Amino acid sequence: MALSFPDDCRYADSHEYVRPEDGLVRIGLSAFAIDQLGDIVFVELPEVGAALQEGSSFGSVESVKAVEDLLAPIGGTVEARNEAVLASPEELQNDPYGEGWLLVVRPAAPERIEALMDAATYRSRVGSA
Repeated sequence: MALSFPDDCRYADSHEYVRPEDGLVRIGLSAFAIDQLGDIVFVELPEVGAALQEGSSFGSVESVKAVEDLLAPIGGTVEARNEAVLASPEELQNDPYGEGWLLVVRPAAPERIEALMDAATYRSRVGSA
């Protein structure tokens, strides 16, 4: 399966992506990270209203291979979380950049989005053309 990295997203070293949307950002886990994890069986996310600190853990994803912390690519306040992914973690594998998103966050410092990797840089970092 060819991995995709949409150009309208920015990517963190820890493999989360950020997609800016009308003053908010949608955060998810990149297709590369999901491919590495394998079958995902459990997702833990913070409640709406929680504060995220850039670089700090905001939840976890558990697969048949491992449990990995999710690290906030940007700080801010959680505006929404994807309840469908909590109920059906396989949604992450099915559509990581669509229905498989994790959180919608109001960024504390929107300019920090630019510090994340663009799709071309991330693609070269993970070795996928």
